[in-house]
This record gives sequence, structure tokens and C-alpha cells, in this order.
Amino acid sequence: MPRPKSLTPTALATTALAVVDRDGLAALSMRAVAAELGVGTMSLYRYVADRAELEALAAELVLSAVDVVPPRNALWDKQVLVLAERAREAVGRHPNAVPLTTAHRHRCPSAMRWDEAVLEVLTAAGFTGVERAVALHALLGYLTGAIGLEHHSPSPGDWTGAVAGMAAGVAEDHPLLAETTAAARAVSPADEFRRGLMVVLGGLRRP
Repeated sequence: MPRPKSLTPTALATTALAVVDRDGLAALSMRAVAAELGVGTMSLYRYVADRAELEALAAELVLSAVDVVPPRNALWDKQVLVLAERAREAVGRHPNAVPLTTAHRHRCPSAMRWDEAVLEVLTAAGFTGVERAVALHALLGYLTGAIGLEHHSPSPGDWTGAVAGMAAGVAEDHPLLAETTAAARAVSPADEFRRGLMVVLGGLRRP
């Protein structure tokens, strides 16, 4: 009988992410990954415990593409801005995997490296203790929320289009919402992300 293939975490992660990119998150399963690799489904259990572990490997592969070295000689808020934009860009290359990067970030070494890099910047800027914890959580909340809205709103990447496509009564019943969505159409997703993050950073800025 042929000798079973020897698989690596990288091979599993790459294959799992390929399935998600091509067929969507719902298509990810032990069976689907095994079929892509040309092995029996049960053989995967030698390497991962279940689908959740596969998901975590795929999330780590996505997040490992983020450069966590902040720009030198830049102000702290500019450094955080760059780190966040890099994370958005890396995750945005795999829209179907966005939920995985949120659900499994606590299991991803690359996510912890990003957190550590941001904390180093905040610490150098004078943030400590509870203030530093609140700052990090505020940044993570904005980052994950903005990426999720961009790629998994009713109309991915264009929540303004989703609202604009609703019944004509929107403008009459919610005039400010209609006016705001019309104005937002002039802003690119990247610019919207940057400007929103600058608002958050402005709120964190130390006196």
C-alpha cells in the first residue's frame, strides 16, 4: 500500500484558505480539505483535531502577511495608523475569511505579534495600565468592526449602496440617513477606514 502523505500545518492552512477563498466559509470542512489534498478525511485528524483548528490555521495564514514593524521616526498615532492599515489590507485579500480572523485571533501568533507591536507604540507614547488596555481594545474594536462592515455588510464593501437601494420611503422617514449615505458615496473604503481610525486615535490622544 502507498505510504500516507505527510502533511504540514502550512499545507493544511494553505489548502483550507484556498477552499474558503474559492467556495466560501460554509464550504470549509475536513472532507473538503482532504479532497483537495488527495488524502482520506480521517488522515487529517493526525494533524488537526477538528474544523475549528483548520479555521485557526487559515486565520493565522491570513494574519501572518501583516508587517508588524511600525515606521521609524513617526508619531505614535501615525505608527498605529500604518499598522492598522496593513492589517486591513492583508485581511481584505481574503474577504471570505474575515470572520475567521475575528473568531480565532486569540489563537493566532501573528495576531498577538500585532497586538504587541501596537502596545509597544502605545507604551512609548506614555500609555500605561488601564489606559493602555482601553486604547488597545478601542483600536481592535474599530479594526474588526470596520473590516467586517466593509466585507460583510448587506452589500459588501458598500453599505451606502445597500441603504440607497431600500424603499423610497427612506429619504422621507430618515432624511439624515439618506443625506449621509449620499455623501458617503464620495469616500473610498480605504479613505473611510483611515479617516474613521483618525477619529478614534484623536479620542485616544494624550493631552
